Amino acid sequence: MKTDRQVEALLRELAPQVIGLLVRKHGQFDACEDAVQEALLSAAQQWPEQGVPDSPKSWLATVASRRLVDEWRSESARRRREENDALMDPAPAPVSDSDDTLTVLFLCCHPSLSAPSQLALTLRAVGGLTTGEIANAFLVPESTLAQRISRAKQTIKKAGAEFVLPPSAELGERLRVVLQVLYLIFNEGYTTSGGPDLHRADLTAEAIRLTRLLRRLMPDEDEVTGLLALMLLTDARRAARAGDDGSLVPLAEQDRTRWNAETIAEGVSLVSEALESGPVGPYQVQAAIAAVHSEAATAADTDWPQILALYDVLEKVSPGPVVTLNRAVAVAEVNGPEAGLELLATLDDDSRMSQTHRLDSVRGHLLELAGDTGAAREAYLRAAGKTASEPERQYLTRRAERLA
Repeated sequence: MKTDRQVEALLRELAPQVIGLLVRKHGQFDACEDAVQEALLSAAQQWPEQGVPDSPKSWLATVASRRLVDEWRSESARRRREENDALMDPAPAPVSDSDDTLTVLFLCCHPSLSAPSQLALTLRAVGGLTTGEIANAFLVPESTLAQRISRAKQTIKKAGAEFVLPPSAELGERLRVVLQVLYLIFNEGYTTSGGPDLHRADLTAEAIRLTRLLRRLMPDEDEVTGLLALMLLTDARRAARAGDDGSLVPLAEQDRTRWNAETIAEGVSLVSEALESGPVGPYQVQAAIAAVHSEAATAADTDWPQILALYDVLEKVSPGPVVTLNRAVAVAEVNGPEAGLELLATLDDDSRMSQTHRLDSVRGHLLELAGDTGAAREAYLRAAGKTASEPERQYLTRRAERLA
């Protein structure tokens, strides 16, 4: 008898495979995804008590197919019974060993969708999470999340998206979107954007699981390997990021003996493998930066010149305000806080940074290093006023109070 957790893991693995089976037979991704969600809920209720069927994939496909048939009959029997006789065949989709997970993942990350819609649809269709679980993760009402998912599926339908992998000419760009969605899921779990909790371990674990799956399906894509390495090396610090009271502990003050050495070793091995293969992408470079941090026994041992050199590469490969923000910290460590502040000033007129607390947070840190405690305190308070994360707000407020 499998435990509830084992059943949950199995259902998450099978969810996109069963969606693929039904879409290949019936089309209509939106209806098939809804039917599979209902089948997953039924399995989650029955399997822990009655046992997992001999062929769980067939069980889910059969239940989902029957739900589809019931839905279609109730909606169209009066008007289109004869026309839809073939469509109404209650036989389940034939179960094969093929795995359509990658196709489902690319469909959920369709470029016609907004980033929030891509996140929600990926977590539901590929991650196997319920609408309620996703809504809880992103701190929105379940009804709002359900509407977002429904609109996303209608958008895909209107865009005429077919249930096939993108052609090779488009694969690189579409893969970039997929990786971005997985990274956004991880980041939301690692530092939640709002609410009382610093992190959501369930989201980081799901992002890592999906990225492992993507790497299994696309083993020759070095950026997939780089992203997985980045996630592992970052997540390895999770136990040291929060104090006993849940408060935020910055990287320089973390107890590094609490970092997960096994996870770090895997991440370092992966990034080394990715960097050896060919052209370097942004996730590989970020993973290399995380690896340098992980190799330092103490904050004082950090090889900041090497990190700065890697940020120089990252800025060429993937320029942007977040890269500049992080690079400013490395510049300050190597060349002094005034140099870092000078680089930060280039972001003051960047509209992409106006709503985030991170610019003021980093500015407060560098001003504090420079000895300008009054300006640092003001910057910390501005940052505290902009974040919706309670642990981050408390941390920034304490930093400001310490300088009062």
